[in-house]
Amino acid sequence: MLDEILLGGTIATVSGVVGFFISKKITSANFDIYVEQAVAKAKAIENEAQTLLERAKLKAREIEHEAQKEFDNVKERVRADFSQREDELVRKEKKFEQYEKAKEETIQSKLSQLKAQKINLDRNEKSLALLKENYEKKRDEALHTIEHSAGMTQDEAKNVLLEKIEEKSRADIAHIVRKSENEAREEAEKRANYILAQATSRFAGEFATERLTNLVHLENDELKGRIIGKEGRNIKALESLLGVDIIIDDTPNAILVSSFNLYRRAIATKTLQLLIEDGRIQPARIEEIYKKVSDEFESKILAEGEELIANMNIGVMHPELVKLIGRLRYRASYGQNALAHTLEVAHLAGVMAAEMGGDAILAKRAGLLHDIGKALTHDHDGNHIDLGAEICSRYNESEVVINAIYAHHGQQEINSIECGAVCAADALSAARPGARREVLESFLKRVTEIEDIASSRDGVRQAYAINAGREVRVIVNASLVNDDESILMAKEIAKEIEDRVQYPGEIKVNVIRESRAIEFAK
Repeated sequence: MLDEILLGGTIATVSGVVGFFISKKITSANFDIYVEQAVAKAKAIENEAQTLLERAKLKAREIEHEAQKEFDNVKERVRADFSQREDELVRKEKKFEQYEKAKEETIQSKLSQLKAQKINLDRNEKSLALLKENYEKKRDEALHTIEHSAGMTQDEAKNVLLEKIEEKSRADIAHIVRKSENEAREEAEKRANYILAQATSRFAGEFATERLTNLVHLENDELKGRIIGKEGRNIKALESLLGVDIIIDDTPNAILVSSFNLYRRAIATKTLQLLIEDGRIQPARIEEIYKKVSDEFESKILAEGEELIANMNIGVMHPELVKLIGRLRYRASYGQNALAHTLEVAHLAGVMAAEMGGDAILAKRAGLLHDIGKALTHDHDGNHIDLGAEICSRYNESEVVINAIYAHHGQQEINSIECGAVCAADALSAARPGARREVLESFLKRVTEIEDIASSRDGVRQAYAINAGREVRVIVNASLVNDDESILMAKEIAKEIEDRVQYPGEIKVNVIRESRAIEFAK
């Protein structure tokens, strides 16, 4: 049994060894085949790479050849262009040298002429001096002879002669003065009418009257009770915080917000509208909405002012002045919106200044700022002229702007074309029909006062105001008032109206005799 096992193990061992050698032989044969295949592939890749390399070198040589060719062409063109420009420069230099030479010859010729003229002038001066000396001698001899003949000294004779000439020429002088004044007035009127026509044809502004109340619509009348609140708590808080009067009456589905301050009234109206939409009407919510609306309005007026200045192209302006310009939208004078009036004046002044040879941009800037003080009068003491001049000076505005602020109300003399354009544009904007409105009582008072001033003069037969109080016609007695006195009377009446009467725009004083003398109270 043991022998069988040993025999079997031996056979198995021998079989394994034989199998191992056979397997190794087969593997070695396969490996050689793989090596040969790899070598063949490597040679093929090498040959292909060599081919590609050769092609690349050939392509590179072609590109280099083309580049060299293009470079040579560009070089030739540049060289030709440079040569052409060099030739042109040489020609210009020659031409300039010829011009300089001709200029020098011209100057030398003129210098020679001037020297000759100076010599002649010196000779003439010497001749004139000699003639003057001879003339004075002859004159002294003649005066000495006349003094002996008349029995008067030279000064006495001169005084008598001048008195006689003055008496004889007084009427002629008055006639010449009146004629010259009429011609100057006619020419000035033609020029002014042309400028005004040019200005008004280039700008046309819209106008809307400002009221003293705003109407707030309600969905139903139950909201009136909520606005009033318990024991009037809400309406008291509203009026105290907003600074307006809130009128709640029998008008259905509406309440009124009343105030002379347009800015406060606009904020109050917006606040009430937001409170009504929100539905929570109580003191805390009122303060919250009011603060939100106030901030929005401040941002809005600043943005509006910046937009206006950008559109007018008048340069950079301090933010505080920009904000005040935007705030003019909520200011009115005689029912005329201050911002609309300011823009109208700025545009008209720019056109007029350009027509008269002034600085149109500076005139527009002065026109835009001439009433800037009106944005401050509700919150500060003083008149709008002093307030406007003060704030413009604080922010380093031009002297022309300051002069326009004062001059458009007659507190300073007009010192520039731009200032004169602003004053004319301000009068034109305020005086045009429909621009301003006023209550009946003040209108009647003004008209009566103007007629009384005109009627109080000696020699006046009748005086009456026409054209809505913008002109007063004075009929004088021809036997008591002559032409020269009528001119003086027109000036005196105009001056007294300026001193005693408050009025928008200007008033024409028309004194009528055989001829009419017209002056304007500005």
